[in-house]
Amino acid sequence: MPIDPDSYEPLYRQVAGDLRWRITSGALPPGQRLRSEPDLAHEYGVGVDALRDALAVLRSEGLIRTVSREGSYVREQTEPAVVHVEGPARIRVRLPTLAERKRLRLAEGVPVLVVDDGETHVLAAYETEIEIS
Repeated sequence: MPIDPDSYEPLYRQVAGDLRWRITSGALPPGQRLRSEPDLAHEYGVGVDALRDALAVLRSEGLIRTVSREGSYVREQTEPAVVHVEGPARIRVRLPTLAERKRLRLAEGVPVLVVDDGETHVLAAYETEIEIS
């Protein structure tokens, strides 16, 4: 997708939109390493800062993960976990502990849902649907 510098949509959102489409369409499969930041910035004709902002958006959506000194990779997309909640319950969103991040394989800054309905469930927010009955 060509990036339109005259668009009202910021450049980083245009880049994120194109990469999101490439990931969700399967053009960039799970586990695939993205090209380096300078290479992607050159490909899209944007600065490295705009490219980094685009990657931050995709990380926040759970579409990619970034490993220090290695690069960014397309995350495996999973079907959302469905949690059925009956009666009174409390649902909170918070940042995970280090142990929860490791167990759920979450990148830094990705929130979790904590569902208390007699049992406590800690779930990755972007992988969860909650049905209340």
